[in-house]
Amino acid sequence: MFTIKQLWNTNEQEEVLLVGLFQEPKLTGVLADMDKGLNGTMTNLIKEGDLSNRLKSIKKLNTLGQLGTKRIYFAGLGKREDFTYDKARSTFGRAVQEITKEKRTHFSILLDTFHTNQLSIDKLAHAFSEAAGTAVYKFEDYKKKSNEPQKRLESITVYTENSEAEAGLTSGFAYAKGINFARDLVNTPANLLTPTDLAAEAIDVALEYGMEYEILEKEDMEKLGMGAILAVSKGSDQLPKLITVKYQGGKKEDSYVALVGKGLTFDAGGYSIKPALNMHEMKSDMGGSAAVLGAMEAIGRLKPEINIMFVIPSSENLINGEAMKPGDVITSLSGKTIEVRNTDAEGRLILADAITYAKEQGAKYIVDVATLTGGVVVALGDCTTGALTNNEEFYEHIKQSAADEAELLWLLPSFQPFKDMLKTSDVADLNNSTGRLGHAITGGLFVGEFAENTPWVHLDIAGTAYSGKSTELGPKGATGVMVRTLVNFVRNFKA
Repeated sequence: MFTIKQLWNTNEQEEVLLVGLFQEPKLTGVLADMDKGLNGTMTNLIKEGDLSNRLKSIKKLNTLGQLGTKRIYFAGLGKREDFTYDKARSTFGRAVQEITKEKRTHFSILLDTFHTNQLSIDKLAHAFSEAAGTAVYKFEDYKKKSNEPQKRLESITVYTENSEAEAGLTSGFAYAKGINFARDLVNTPANLLTPTDLAAEAIDVALEYGMEYEILEKEDMEKLGMGAILAVSKGSDQLPKLITVKYQGGKKEDSYVALVGKGLTFDAGGYSIKPALNMHEMKSDMGGSAAVLGAMEAIGRLKPEINIMFVIPSSENLINGEAMKPGDVITSLSGKTIEVRNTDAEGRLILADAITYAKEQGAKYIVDVATLTGGVVVALGDCTTGALTNNEEFYEHIKQSAADEAELLWLLPSFQPFKDMLKTSDVADLNNSTGRLGHAITGGLFVGEFAENTPWVHLDIAGTAYSGKSTELGPKGATGVMVRTLVNFVRNFKA
């Protein structure tokens, strides 16, 4: 995808070149050389307001043969001291979207024109390559295709005098691959992505990167006593799967970190059925598993020195004559009994068995990701992921990883009254739904009941996994949220 070259000069033959333009008194360095080659055109355009250095402004200039490069895209960057990683990434994304509107398959960039002292070249290169990979993402839909040849961005020449850029380009591209993989999974219709299909996707990634995998079938779950996931799956003809993939990047004796993702490939709500209006979007209820598989794809490429266990419970939640009913009591793998107050609170049930299984397999730290509650959407909107934890020291690692990747995260309280609400069943140890009060909190804390004393963080992505609007980093639909955070976390965490 990327070819690195050190030096650019005004005679360099390029079809399209992307450069950064900060708000500064005068043009310097390579920009001054470029302006000289254009006989002061850049300076004049800036003075007249036709060439903006305002943040995210993108302007194209045809050089009309005055330079070796035919077309230059100028990306406005605002004030140098205010230029952050997040702003860099979104500016790159917008620029790449503008360039590819002309169906370009290749362009070049003067990366050093975007560089500031507060943003390392490695981080800047990471932001660029991730944006180049995610901004032009397009889900291959099922509409009839035209005969027009499809042109996609295939290669980029990166001019930089900094040798550290290569590592950033590699890591950013791996993140983009993981994010787009997660997006593909979430955007795929539920009839084409059943639990069996999801397991097949996990196996493909495991085989590609030499990871060990295990798929537990219904019969295996019955022998082990996974009453929670079995109860959820009873309403569907699609058989449940419990997917486990192990990546050993650390020493054999090192502890495993478990990334557990909710894999409800479709959720009608069961007998506590959902309203029909937006039920078609419930194909996205496996967004947690998509984030985990997306992270697995990126981790396979980057090979961090840590042992990781990926665990995905997968099922559908539908209605038939055998489906679980409100008032049913089930026994989970942990031995804890659960009264099903609401069949639409099913994600926490399949996560309960998955987390217990992860512990049995040796996980010493657990992060679960799930589109768990509508309550978190009400509380935090569609831009912020909600979190819960039983170990604030461990949570700080996730919090810092999210901050580094500019993914918004907010820790919800775990006060005792919320925990007490989970234990109000007259017939079972726990009830799976406590009603509307503190719903996002009690839903997460239910999952935490099965983590017990193992350091655990819960990430509720119900509001952030799916977007109704496009951004500089991709179209509306699946976002691939938390792939960045998970990968950044495992690359820096010492288990």
